[in-house]
Amino acid sequence: MKLINTRDAVGHVLCHDLTKIVPGQCKGAAFRKGHVVREEDVETLLSMGKEHLYVWEAGPHMLHEDEAAQVLRSLCQNEHMAASDPVEGKIDLTAQVDGLFTVDVEGLRRVNSLGEMMIATRLSHTPVKKGDKLAGMRVIPLVIEKEKMERAKAAAGERFLMALHPYQKLQVGVVTTGNEVATGRIQDGFTPVLLDKLKGYGSEVCWHELPGDDSQRITEAIRNMIRQGAQMVLCTGGMSVDPDDRTPLAIKNATDTVISYGAPVLPGAMFMLAYAGSVPVVGLPGCVMYARRTIFDLVLPRILAGLAVTREELAALGHGGLCLHCDPCIFPNCGFGRGV
Repeated sequence: MKLINTRDAVGHVLCHDLTKIVPGQCKGAAFRKGHVVREEDVETLLSMGKEHLYVWEAGPHMLHEDEAAQVLRSLCQNEHMAASDPVEGKIDLTAQVDGLFTVDVEGLRRVNSLGEMMIATRLSHTPVKKGDKLAGMRVIPLVIEKEKMERAKAAAGERFLMALHPYQKLQVGVVTTGNEVATGRIQDGFTPVLLDKLKGYGSEVCWHELPGDDSQRITEAIRNMIRQGAQMVLCTGGMSVDPDDRTPLAIKNATDTVISYGAPVLPGAMFMLAYAGSVPVVGLPGCVMYARRTIFDLVLPRILAGLAVTREELAALGHGGLCLHCDPCIFPNCGFGRGV
């Protein structure tokens, strides 16, 4: 620190809070530690009786906390994200669109392990809305060595530490299996649930068929929808190991690549995902119809965000893959499916 005349303080950094007292009106910090003195601040400081100020001697090899926070911001701020102005060395990022938020967890850990700096984020693969806060960052001291911020850049790597993937509005086909539904013995209670979930993401159902339990008819229904332009096909029901449940075989015959039949998530263990070219074909177990949150709520945002879902990603969902059926439900602001 050094003591300087207040009239010469413009551009210098205060090293402690300065309190302003107006009898009968207010008492509080008029200027916070770390504030960079501006020309318009001088008269206010003088009116507070501050003829001299203690300021930091930053030096050519040091950065003020606001400047250092901007370095951290540059490691994080990707497309579709808005950054706040630095306030006491802290910057927040918010979402500019609805989408799926992802984090380079290992890169984040490397930066936070350096010490004297921090980046806190929402959990990776969290669905967010426009205006939601995504991350906050700052350095801990008032000034920090430039060399340490260079180390932060190296630790983060060449890619941004986070991304926000906007949802795509897909045209969806629904294949409702089961002879009991096709013959009208019971009402289709599955499709309304899917309509409601897809509406929340801006996608719509453009094709709907009821081929019963015949695996060849189910396969042909899937293929017809894809030929007509379906960008995703959802098959409901018939996903268990019961001999009458033919949906998994039909999906396998209609697609090129089966990612997984089964997922370490409850509810949703009998989930199936396959691809016909680039078109995802999804087998949804009965729990999706009656449970508030299931495997479908974890995978659907990834598909609509344009991310290819892998076998490894599905396997990793087991950590955090147990829904506790909380009342009220606060998903996605909970641990369900957020272990990776």
